[in-house]
Amino acid sequence: MTIVGFNFTSINAERKEPVKGKININNNVAIKDVEERDLNLGSNKQKSLKFKFEFTSKYDPNVGSIILIGDVLFIEEAKKIKEILDGWKKDKKLPKEITGSILNTILGKCNVQALILSEQVNLPPPIPLPKVQVGTEK
Repeated sequence: MTIVGFNFTSINAERKEPVKGKININNNVAIKDVEERDLNLGSNKQKSLKFKFEFTSKYDPNVGSIILIGDVLFIEEAKKIKEILDGWKKDKKLPKEITGSILNTILGKCNVQALILSEQVNLPPPIPLPKVQVGTEK
């Protein structure tokens, strides 16, 4: 199992009103679709899967949002690709070992991008940032 590509196809950050008071930030990631692709590697064709995803950060009350849409390209043996695709077509589920790897890749890239976008549109960071605690010496 190897992830060989990651692309954003849509990036949207919006601040609707000034940020005041307590803000709740809800982050969510979802795999929206899985498609089979032929990947040309030199003179060889390799079966691959394209996982389409959507990452969202919603700010409540409704002060803004960040929506990132894209895809992850994944290569594996042809037999395993068929099993994964058949499972997805049947009940929109993926094997746990693949789900973890795909979602961790998506979250790693999207959290960084969402952090950059939140700063550019003056929204609070969608993920908690480390803070320095200064204590008094005894």
